Amino acid sequence: MNTEEKEWNDKIAQKTTEIQQKHPELIKFLEEMPMTIPNKNNPEVTIRNLKKYYQSLCDLIDNKK
Repeated sequence: MNTEEKEWNDKIAQKTTEIQQKHPELIKFLEEMPMTIPNKNNPEVTIRNLKKYYQSLCDLIDNKK
């Protein structure tokens, strides 16, 4: 894992923790969100996918407000 990938994974972990602690009513939506874990068609986790997933977490919180 390179440095940028680690940074995005850390941001995702922080945002997920924020949702769990400050917005527990949104936890059910985390299970419905597309994962950044690679699938058979696209076997590599990319920075682009990590950024998209992070943005989807941010959007989830923003749409709640």
